[in-house]
Amino acid sequence: MPMDRAYVEQNTRERERLHALVARLTDDDLRRSVTDRWTVADMLGHLAFWDARALSLAEKLQAGVPFSAADHEAEDVDPVNAAVHALLCVLPPRQVAELALRLADETDRRVATLDPQRLWPEDAGCPLNPLRASHRAEHLDHIEVALR
Repeated sequence: MPMDRAYVEQNTRERERLHALVARLTDDDLRRSVTDRWTVADMLGHLAFWDARALSLAEKLQAGVPFSAADHEAEDVDPVNAAVHALLCVLPPRQVAELALRLADETDRRVATLDPQRLWPEDAGCPLNPLRASHRAEHLDHIEVALR
């Protein structure tokens, strides 16, 4: 029986949404606040970071390198997000947006090639969740509200 690969279509939909959003963002839009601490560019950089993490896990899986406890997402990711945010604040917003696009494209392309049975949740020992779409959608929704 073929495995459910609905995540490929869902990832594509949200990645295309990301591309459409970035294409219409001005430099002022990228600097607009989404929360009291995070700008649009910061949110895009946050997405880029988590896609980069997924990409690194995919590379490890493809290379046959066993996952370690450190590869699994911490229960509390706030310290990770805070550290990433500190780095994002010093990068040019347009470059952050372009990085988010490049990493989303690369991550989705890589994840789509992997055997679903080797990925979470089919393989509970694998920290790689192939569904990138839900995280993107959450933050794209926040950005779109802030831009209204």
